Amino acid sequence: MGDVFSVINPVVVGGAAALFLFVGILVSLRAGRRIGLSAIERAGGAPNPSIGSLETAVFALLGLMIAFTFSGALTRFDVRRAQAIDESNAVGTAWLRIDLLPAQSQPALRDTFRRYVDSRIATYRALPDIAAARAEIERSQVLQAELWKLAVAATRVPGVPTSAEILVMPALNDMFDISATRIAATRIHPPTIIYLMLIGLALTAALLAGYQSAGEKGYDWVHKGGFAAIVALTVYVILDIEFPRLGFVRLDAIDQLLVNVRAGLG
Repeated sequence: MGDVFSVINPVVVGGAAALFLFVGILVSLRAGRRIGLSAIERAGGAPNPSIGSLETAVFALLGLMIAFTFSGALTRFDVRRAQAIDESNAVGTAWLRIDLLPAQSQPALRDTFRRYVDSRIATYRALPDIAAARAEIERSQVLQAELWKLAVAATRVPGVPTSAEILVMPALNDMFDISATRIAATRIHPPTIIYLMLIGLALTAALLAGYQSAGEKGYDWVHKGGFAAIVALTVYVILDIEFPRLGFVRLDAIDQLLVNVRAGLG
C-alpha cells in the first residue's frame, strides 16, 4: 500500500476490506456469543464472569486507532491540496520570469513550458489509470530536462544580465521540485501493519462483545449489524481519503487552479 502507482485501485481494496470487516465482525460477535454460552453451560447456568474492563480497554484502543488513522489520512489529504496550490503558484511565477530572457529564446521556451504544464495536468486526469499516469510522469520529466536545457542556453546569450539567470533558474527549479514533492506525497502512507492492527482490533472487540452478550436473551441483529456496518464504512472512508484520486475522494476541484494557470499561458 506504500506506492500509489503500484497498488490496486483503492475502490477495490477498500471495498474488499470493508466487506471482509463487516462479515468478520458479525462472525466474531456470533462466535463470541457461542463461546459465552458454552462457558455458561460449563458453569451450570451461572452467568459469565464480567470482562467489562477488558472489553472497555479493547474498544478504547480501537477508537484510538480509528482516530489516529482517520486524522492522519485527513492531514495528508490537506497537505496534497496545499501542494497543488504551491505548484500552480510556481508555474505562474516561472512563466512570468521567462520575460527576462532574450526575445529570440522565448518562443521555444514557452512552447516547451506549455507542453510541460499540459503533461502535469494530464498526469492527474489520467488517474485512476495508473499506467497512463506513470507514462505522463515520465513525459513531464523529459520535458523538464528539455525546458532546463533551453533556459540555460537562453541565459548564456551575450548581453543577458546575470540578474535574469538568478531569477529565472531558481523559479524553474522550484517548479520542478514541487512536482517531485507531489509525486513523493502520493507514496507516503502508514505501514500496512497499522491497517491490519485496526482490523484485528475490530474483530477482537466484536468477539469480546459477543461473549459479554451471552447472558442476554435473544440476539439483536439490528444493533449487531449496525455496529459492523459503521466500523466497516469507517475503515473504507479512511482508505479512500488515504488514496485520493483513485477512489471516490478526489482532488479535482483544487486541480482546477493549475488548469486556470494553463489557460493563461496562451
